[in-house]
Amino acid sequence: MQEKHQCCCANGKEVSMPQLDEILEKYAGKKGALIPVLQQAQNVYGYLSKEVLEYIAKKLEVPTSQIYGVVTFYSQFHLNPRGKNIIRVCQGTACHVRGAKMILEKLEDVLEIKAGQTTKDLKYTLETVACIGACGLAPVIMINDDTHGRLTPDSVEKILKNYE
Repeated sequence: MQEKHQCCCANGKEVSMPQLDEILEKYAGKKGALIPVLQQAQNVYGYLSKEVLEYIAKKLEVPTSQIYGVVTFYSQFHLNPRGKNIIRVCQGTACHVRGAKMILEKLEDVLEIKAGQTTKDLKYTLETVACIGACGLAPVIMINDDTHGRLTPDSVEKILKNYE
């Protein structure tokens, strides 16, 4: 049994999402359109809000629960706003042995957030990853596309100043 689609409403009025409508028009009637639609919607809005998911569900005539299942299965999708700078802290074996936990704790302390969270000013999102693939530089973090290695807790604040 399919669930009923909730309308995308704001104060009882239909919400207009012209950028999302353009994306949806490109995939109208095409099988397997959900993931590309979600990817492009996230590129437009930065993350997939409840309103965006409900709008997509309504327009694609797919239950919201099914879309939510896809979004929560794939790590590429985000349900909350993300920071301008994405910090990924490697938790691989080499990094772990060489002090990744101390690096993560220092970042959490300096940014006043925990792994998986975004600062209130939306400057930083802090994540942990299984491996960055730079074991010779352990411990390693990536900030956006920049790799920083051979870190100490004391080096963290100096690196962050480059991303303010």
